[in-house]
Amino acid sequence: MPRFLVKDAVKHIGEKVRLCGWVNVRRAHGKILFIDLRDISGVMQVVFVPSNKEVYELAETLRPEWVVEIIGQVVKRPENMVNDKIESGQVEMSVESLKVLAEAETPPIPVGEENTEEVEIDKRMDWRWIDLRKPKNALIFEVWTLMEESFRKYWTSNNYLEIHSPKLIAAASESGAEVFEVKYFKTKAYLAQSPQFYKQMAMASGFEKVFEVGPVFRAEPSFTSRHATEFTGYDAEISFINSHYDVIEEEERMIAYGLQQIKEIYGEKIEKMFGREVVVPSVPFPRLSIKEAKAILKKRKIKNEREGDLSPEEEREVSNYIKEKYGHEFVFVTEYPVSVRPFYHMHDEKDPTLTKSFDLLWNGLEITTGAQREHRYDVLMKQAKQKGMNVKKLKFYLDFFKYGCPPHGGYGMGPNRMIMKLFDLDNVRDAMFVYRGVKRLTP
Repeated sequence: MPRFLVKDAVKHIGEKVRLCGWVNVRRAHGKILFIDLRDISGVMQVVFVPSNKEVYELAETLRPEWVVEIIGQVVKRPENMVNDKIESGQVEMSVESLKVLAEAETPPIPVGEENTEEVEIDKRMDWRWIDLRKPKNALIFEVWTLMEESFRKYWTSNNYLEIHSPKLIAAASESGAEVFEVKYFKTKAYLAQSPQFYKQMAMASGFEKVFEVGPVFRAEPSFTSRHATEFTGYDAEISFINSHYDVIEEEERMIAYGLQQIKEIYGEKIEKMFGREVVVPSVPFPRLSIKEAKAILKKRKIKNEREGDLSPEEEREVSNYIKEKYGHEFVFVTEYPVSVRPFYHMHDEKDPTLTKSFDLLWNGLEITTGAQREHRYDVLMKQAKQKGMNVKKLKFYLDFFKYGCPPHGGYGMGPNRMIMKLFDLDNVRDAMFVYRGVKRLTP
């Protein structure tokens, strides 16, 4: 007999089905035993009665998180019917047979118990594979899957090519700081901070539009709710642009498309389980230069903690301002000073102290950094030297621009932070399958 998921079994009232999953909760009412059976798609109540003696006696031994196989008839619960729409909580199963597939010790953290206080985050990370059994956590990764699928669809339907750049590199891909150094035979290598150099190599190769989904490594000694030492990055780069605003327009269209898909398929479920309404943003997104943002913050009496850049508090307050004035959850902050941007960002012709760059904030959190890149070899050499870069170590990268490279730009996006904002989570660790931080290398 084929296995049914809970979400599909509800469509087969009056029929015999086979379910497999975990015992979410076990309870007794008089002589009748109930369990809530949980699988990836939902939870269904299963009923055991004494008349089926062998099955009933086995059911008495069941405990939370045991893995079981159950065969029985799906039965409608009339008192729970609403407008003829049937969900898993509105049907139950009358059991004919029961098989225990795996027993379980008492879990070190709660999974299915109701009205249980949330365990502190470090302990949940210790037992992450058990923590992930919670339906709320499963929903996060269902939505992430759709988000990535939607972004890929946007990219591929707009003629982007997918690349997979190396993560072992000979020179640091950013400023040279905060990289993980690894032994590489008789020399040393670094774990890539981003695919930046290789995205630009693709532009020099004539690929014109590329994207990558891959791991990113940052040796940042940070212990905040928004940082990790390894995470997934979404990157894109496009050629023949006129300015960084072409890149901004591409990204905002992609995000609006992805959130539209998520709202249509998971909007109700996200609001029900997390109390967060998925808002599809209007295009174009609001935009502020960093100079304008700082002026607004000064008027709102927010301390200027970082000259030419935004602190976490400032990011939150800028987003609050945008929400109040425009009713929008997103804002692009543009024209950052040369002093706070990498050497490869193009400088503004009108004001060479500024770069053609941007960050994208979503409800107070930076989720993207992007820019138009400098594609002229002589100018790029000059900017690298101004930043104190060792141009000999950058030779492989600088060579990309010697033989004709079109004007181009792109962005790097953090999907973990996007999920964090989409579900209104307090910590990026809950938006990651397995978290890596300064003091965490397990599980």
